[in-house]
Amino acid sequence: MIKLIATDIDGTLVKESSCEMYPEILEAIRTWTDAGHYFCVASGRQYYSIKHIFEEVADRIIYLAENGAHVRCGEEDILVRKMKREDAEGIMKQLRPYYGQCEVVVSTADGCLLETKNKEFVKLIERGYRNKYRVVEDVFAEKADIIKIAIYQKGSIRELGENILIPAWKDKVKACMAGEEWVDFMDASVDKGNGLKVLQEYLGVGREETMVFGDNDNDIGMLQAAEESYAVESARDNVKAYAKHVCPAYQEKGVYQVIAGLLEKGGERNV
Repeated sequence: MIKLIATDIDGTLVKESSCEMYPEILEAIRTWTDAGHYFCVASGRQYYSIKHIFEEVADRIIYLAENGAHVRCGEEDILVRKMKREDAEGIMKQLRPYYGQCEVVVSTADGCLLETKNKEFVKLIERGYRNKYRVVEDVFAEKADIIKIAIYQKGSIRELGENILIPAWKDKVKACMAGEEWVDFMDASVDKGNGLKVLQEYLGVGREETMVFGDNDNDIGMLQAAEESYAVESARDNVKAYAKHVCPAYQEKGVYQVIAGLLEKGGERNV
């Protein structure tokens, strides 16, 4: 019996950077949670962004935000994992020279900080991702605990990310692609899979009672933490290798298709 469903957003449920959620999945969440089950959204996005996107069912879902650095259930933060100060400072020292080519978002548990003069990027953060944010001169002057640093390049950051940034930091922090346009940096212990395990323990739900959906490298840990794991058809092959199943892509509402089938069976998965 599946009791907990966890799904990524960008590239899995909807097109990357989308701020709209289709009504069928919202109704499925209502039906699933009305039956006493749990629904978790696991994303590299911040808590406030996810809450805005799912505002019609915001009180029904659990938030595994910032790739698992921030896990919130109801009104309780059950996990907030901050970065080491020296790591955050070192990463920002490397990223700042890319300003103009790329943009950087520094996340805290109470929103994000931007060192930018790019109005289009601010619009993307405000209207596309619906983040809570502040534009500042120096993120470190704010004295806030940093839980994630993300660098964005419109179109694709894969070459810069996979060839330069991730190799430079992979032995010190968690550094990974989070979609085609983002590279994320977090404390070394942070992973969607680790966040999901904390949530499973908190809820008293086992791996065999968990179903997950993902599409990118930052979803691999989560796919490994559930008995019923799905990669969408549009996922990269290396991600599909960690999934037990493949379902249709977001264009065909593949996640909804699987959940609708599960609802028809009362939470019982196929054997």
